[in-house]
Amino acid sequence: MRNHIAGTCNELSSIETHYFTFGNTPGDLLELECGRLFGPITLAYETYGTLNARGSNAILIQHTLTSDAHAAGYHAGDDRPGWWDDMIGPGKAFDTDKYFVICSNVIGGCKGSTGPSSINPGTGIPYGLDFPVITVKDMVEAQKRLIDHLGIEKLLCIAGGSMGGMQALQWVASYPGKARSVIPIAAAWKQSPFQIALAEVGRQAIMKDPNWNNGNYYDGQRPENGLAVARMMGHITYMSELSMEDKFSRKLKNGEYSFSFNVDFEVESYLNYRGNAFVKRFDANSYLYITRALNYFDVSREKLLPFGRAVDTKFLVVSFLSDWLYPSWQSKEIVQFLMSRQQDTTYCEIKSTYGHDAFLLEFEEETRLIKHFLANLNSV
Repeated sequence: MRNHIAGTCNELSSIETHYFTFGNTPGDLLELECGRLFGPITLAYETYGTLNARGSNAILIQHTLTSDAHAAGYHAGDDRPGWWDDMIGPGKAFDTDKYFVICSNVIGGCKGSTGPSSINPGTGIPYGLDFPVITVKDMVEAQKRLIDHLGIEKLLCIAGGSMGGMQALQWVASYPGKARSVIPIAAAWKQSPFQIALAEVGRQAIMKDPNWNNGNYYDGQRPENGLAVARMMGHITYMSELSMEDKFSRKLKNGEYSFSFNVDFEVESYLNYRGNAFVKRFDANSYLYITRALNYFDVSREKLLPFGRAVDTKFLVVSFLSDWLYPSWQSKEIVQFLMSRQQDTTYCEIKSTYGHDAFLLEFEEETRLIKHFLANLNSV
């Protein structure tokens, strides 16, 4: 289960994806928030570093809407690093010379964990819309089974950006005291009407694609056009006006107007590229299910910490000045509430022009903050 750490550089190599399955018997099924008992469930996960003898150095990394368990390092024969490779590894923010880092693909996903594209053992075909509607709480409940399987009694830290930050907060609500620290980055404790609306437009783009076929497209043409449009719109929200101006301005792809509806501007070309690349690696139904889970997410106020309950958990909340998808005021809401409950809370708003994507790009500043925060826990 342990992965080899390369000794010649600050990179992880020979990373393997592992699989944990539970829910094969009636007593082991997962009870979902929708009321359904569900199983079997497989979670794809990766680990980096070594769990110490006391089991006290484990860090759970939570991924974003369209990421997966491959958070760091390289798979054999693949030159593409994990999605947060700048942050996880020897000497990095989540230093694998010190910490045992875990990342799992969420239930409902399409990168090895059970989701709508998985085979329904009762029918022998993909679940499609027979897959139950899941929530962020359900994602955490499945992760809890994995953490128990790994023999970890208490996590040193749970961290993640965007949807990952929401999962981290859900862990506090569902399992208070299970983590010594929590780091939600560019996240919120509930979806705003604006965020719900953006997700609905993306879902409608998919569902109005004639190839969606009410979710039953796995043996035919897939709703690639709808999914590509959903991704294009989503990607706009991940950037900022300043970052788009810096990257594209009004640059023309071919140096002049075509006076047609072909792609003229560099920003148009970029969005089309992003959309077309996305459909090759992600399942449209998973996009529907996970965005719906985000819309249902709400651990605001007493849902996060019921009145009169405090937890022995330290918080580092991080936001980015130019993030308009999950703006800083949403992080400040969380911070103000935590401080009103006398929780040990640190807040930092990072000045960045990258927008919501900053948590994937501003790794130098994040590394400085996180290294200092984890060092002060004095647990390993």
